[in-house]
Amino acid sequence: MKSSELKQKPKKELQKLLQNNQDKLRQLRFDLASGKVKNVREIRQIKKDIARILTILCPVEKFRNVPKAQKETGQNKNKHK
Repeated sequence: MKSSELKQKPKKELQKLLQNNQDKLRQLRFDLASGKVKNVREIRQIKKDIARILTILCPVEKFRNVPKAQKETGQNKNKHK
């Protein structure tokens, strides 16, 4: 699924789609281990879809605005006497 299609969907639908893709990936991994999967490329495609959905749900700007640690004002609080 393309990113432009995903951006138009509401958040609830994206979360549901994410859950479905994660369940599908889990099932494909079990099938791969037992030798039932013929199309291994499908696993790669589902992983990319999951990444696209997560990128849309959790934008990077949210993490960029975290304030940096406050610098100490010259006194070391953990100083032993």
